[in-house]
Amino acid sequence: MWRHIASNGVTFLVVALFMLGGVILWGKQSYEAEGPLAQAICVKVESGSNMRRVSKALEAQGAVSSGTLFRVGADYSDKASLLKAGSYLVQPRSSMEEIVDVVTRGGASTCGTEVVYRIGVNRLSVLVRDLDPATSRYVEKAQFTPARDETPALYTETKAKPDTRFRVALAEGVTSWQVVESLKAMDVLKGDVASVPAEGALAPDSYEVKPGDNRLAVLTRMEQAQKLRLAAAWEARRSDVPLKSPEELMILASIIEKETSVPDERGQVASVFVNRLNQGMRLQTDPTVIYGITKGVGVLGRGLRRSELRGETPWNTYVIPALPPTPIANPGLEAMMAAGNPDDTNFIFFVADGTGGHAFAVKLDEHNRNVAEWRKIEAERAADN
Repeated sequence: MWRHIASNGVTFLVVALFMLGGVILWGKQSYEAEGPLAQAICVKVESGSNMRRVSKALEAQGAVSSGTLFRVGADYSDKASLLKAGSYLVQPRSSMEEIVDVVTRGGASTCGTEVVYRIGVNRLSVLVRDLDPATSRYVEKAQFTPARDETPALYTETKAKPDTRFRVALAEGVTSWQVVESLKAMDVLKGDVASVPAEGALAPDSYEVKPGDNRLAVLTRMEQAQKLRLAAAWEARRSDVPLKSPEELMILASIIEKETSVPDERGQVASVFVNRLNQGMRLQTDPTVIYGITKGVGVLGRGLRRSELRGETPWNTYVIPALPPTPIANPGLEAMMAAGNPDDTNFIFFVADGTGGHAFAVKLDEHNRNVAEWRKIEAERAADN
């Protein structure tokens, strides 16, 4: 009898262990399997929240099939205590394992609301926008120019929220003075800037910042990024370009940046200037004349006068025989690469063509025809206005 009972007990234990193993295997497979989420969502983790609240929110949004299994998996992987406050983008079909990794990894929020401070060649603008998870596109909520417009209430409210992201977007072709003045106008940053960085020393890019970040620290990040880019462009340059140093490459890149905003034209514009340098011709580019007048402080805001084209400044390439002594703006990596690797052309002239691009020419008579066509377009536009 006892032998029979013992035998049944062993059998029951084996079955129970087998079933438990099956449950564990099922749970592991479900935890790692593709999830039910049909389209991306933004999951907000409040400060002080816990995995139970997050799992319930995910279950309600259809991101996980079982909040309990989600929590068990987080516990089993020792991540339940690593929850990070923020707003996180969860992609369609994400597994529970992937979602746990997203909400515990930390770092910057990947969705929700962000404030972007755009430093452009004409002004600083502030944009408040939300990421639409379904389309992965940002939806603009408010935009204003600090020096001109009244500060929207939405900006003030958004700035105070703990999960708001902040970004400084530096455009190609801005001057170092413009960058410093724009950083001073950003009320989320702190600290004084005693001097303006050298022209060309700041890398155009998008920089994540946090409220209370020091302005000098932000400038240092920009300078470090630009040093790396310049080194890369100098290393990748063609051996036959008439540039003696990385500094000269930066100078030429800044001129290219100011001459065209069309990415596909950078190589052609670079070829014009390199051809002129090789032939001992003056560069004759208006942006250098403008820089000689403004020194990078503010925007000229008008056309150049004939007297200014003849005026002697260290930057006036209608007068000086070669490159100016310094860059005239902060160029991006593409302009630096174009300076070191220009297109292989015989062009030595170019002029605006009315489409936002330029018409290039080898011979002076061809260039004169292009100029005449551009003057005609200018006249027609003036008449329409």
